[in-house]
Amino acid sequence: MMPERLPTLQELLAFYVEAGVDCALEETPVNRLADEVVSPPQPTLTSERSLPERTLPPVPASARTVPAAAAAATPPDAAIMAAREAAGTAATLDELRALLDAFDGCALKFTASRLVFADGNPQARLMLVGEAPGRDEDIAGLPFVGRSGKLLDRMLAAIGLDRTSVYIANIIPWRPPGNRTPTPQETQICLPFIRRQIELVNPDVLVCLGNPSSQGILNTREGIMRTRGRWRDYDTGTRTIQAMPTFHPAYLLRSPAYKRLAWQDLRAIRKALAAATS
Repeated sequence: MMPERLPTLQELLAFYVEAGVDCALEETPVNRLADEVVSPPQPTLTSERSLPERTLPPVPASARTVPAAAAAATPPDAAIMAAREAAGTAATLDELRALLDAFDGCALKFTASRLVFADGNPQARLMLVGEAPGRDEDIAGLPFVGRSGKLLDRMLAAIGLDRTSVYIANIIPWRPPGNRTPTPQETQICLPFIRRQIELVNPDVLVCLGNPSSQGILNTREGIMRTRGRWRDYDTGTRTIQAMPTFHPAYLLRSPAYKRLAWQDLRAIRKALAAATS
C-alpha cells in the first residue's frame, strides 16, 4: 500500500534526530546508492613496439572517505593490552591526555569529533566519573555540558561545590554514534586510561555516576539500584579511597522521582569530604 503522502523535510529531519543521526561526519554528502560512471578508455596513438597505457579504475568516493586507521581495526585483546601499556607510562594528566589523543585502539575515536578528556580542578578532593560524552560534550570537548551537565552543576551547588572544586571525567572519552551505549569491548579498552586518571588525580572521594561507570570502575555486576548510596573501597595502587555509586544526572532527568535518593547520596558525599579534612 502506498503512503497517503510523503513526509515533509522537517518530519524527515526529526526522524533522523530520533534515530541518532544528529551530526555530519564528512564535509560533503556522498550518495552511496549511485552507480559509478566509468569513462571509456580514450584511444591513444601507438607504434608497433609500444603498448597502450593502462589506467587504474577510479576509486569510489565511499572508499576515499574511510579513515585508514579505522579500516584496519585493532583486535580487542590487543587494544586492551596496548591501552594498559600506554596508560601505565603516563606520569601526568597532560601526558595521559596526549597518549589518549594518539591512541587508535578504540573505533569510537574515528566517529567522534574530538577527545573529551576532563573538566574541573586536577587537585580536587572529589572526582566524578560518568559513562561517555553526548552530542553537546562532543561539540564542546568537555564532559557534562548538556542538560545532564546543568543538573550536575545544581547537584554540586546543593552541597557547596562547583566545577572549580571537583574533577569530572568519563570512562569513555569519545562520543558513541547516536549516543548509543558503549559496548563491553569499548569499555574494557578505555578502562586503563580512566583508572590511571583516577590514580593521577588521587581524590579523597570518588563518585561513579550511573550503572556503566559503577560496574566498570568498581568491578561489580550489581545494578545501580542496589549499589547506589553504599560506600566501596577503591584501590588506586598507592592508597585506598572511598567510592560511591549514585544515579547519573541523565537518569534523574528521565526519572525525577529518584532525586530524593540522589539527595541522600549527596549529603553522604558532603559528610565524607568533611571527615577527610578533619
